[in-house]
Amino acid sequence: MVIEKSRYFIKDRPAIAVVIPAYRAEKSIQRVVANIPDFVGLIVVVNDCSPDGTAALVQGLADARILLVTHQINLGVGAAVLSGYKKAVELGAEIIVKMDSDDQMDPAYLISLVTPIITGQADYSKGNRFLHAEMLNSMPMVRRIGNAGLSFLTKAASGYWNIFDPTNGYTAIDSRIIALLDETKIHKRFFFESSMLIELGMIRAVIRDVEIPARYNDEVSSLSEWKALFEFPPRLLAGFLRRFFVQYFLRDFGAFSILVVLGLGLSIFGGCFGLYHWYISSITTRIASTGTVMISVLPLILGSQLLIQALIVDIQNIPRESLHLEIGEMQKVERILKDKESEV
Repeated sequence: MVIEKSRYFIKDRPAIAVVIPAYRAEKSIQRVVANIPDFVGLIVVVNDCSPDGTAALVQGLADARILLVTHQINLGVGAAVLSGYKKAVELGAEIIVKMDSDDQMDPAYLISLVTPIITGQADYSKGNRFLHAEMLNSMPMVRRIGNAGLSFLTKAASGYWNIFDPTNGYTAIDSRIIALLDETKIHKRFFFESSMLIELGMIRAVIRDVEIPARYNDEVSSLSEWKALFEFPPRLLAGFLRRFFVQYFLRDFGAFSILVVLGLGLSIFGGCFGLYHWYISSITTRIASTGTVMISVLPLILGSQLLIQALIVDIQNIPRESLHLEIGEMQKVERILKDKESEV
């Protein structure tokens, strides 16, 4: 990674930076940067080894806020965003907004995106195109259906049952949260947004959806819907199993854990018992007795009810207290104690 140039330092607080991962963006990158509002103090454009003239165009822009970061090899959109995050944090950014380079993300909604973080309502905010029903007509039908399916799977994997539109890349994050994330678990390519939600769930960060209408131009998405269909579900399943084990068995063992253990146990017993006696009946031509059927059916019914109750407990366990507020209070206490030490 090479830093091309830096002509910027942050003065205002809260300092807001915008990170733009760029690849084959020469047709739109100038327009994207030009439309970023003046209250943004830093614009980090990450050239992910783009083979076109993206880097040259960015270098030629007369905007003192711009910092160009170049990858010597193509690492993927997720890696580009993480590089941008790292540089923005180094320069003192407090809130970091991620925008794509294809001009799909309207800068007019940037204030709406950062407001939940500034007011302490969230650690991470993201756009949700589905909250604006009238504007959904501009979204291709394939994307609408795909987003609906992926949203449900992402809810289960991340534990954020209150969010939608998980692949929306218009996001904002409090910079203090970035240090808490396990970067090795964050996907470096197109699964980046979903893996971010999973990792944020692991640290119990608060996420807020912000209504941002869809805006589609003539660009062609680099993410194939069919590729996402086959690659995302296995990754989301792995994320769900990891969250399930860590959150409810390693870190805690409470009502959810007991409900799942009992529910799975009863369901497996009832299913196996019923299949065994169905097999015996099929080869002996003897009809199973009512008692045998009940011994199979009752555990299945009870087990399914316990699993549904476990789901309700998980939905109610959505993080609600912003981590960055707690971190801020800890930093204040730390400064006070250091001042006391210096006085002594």
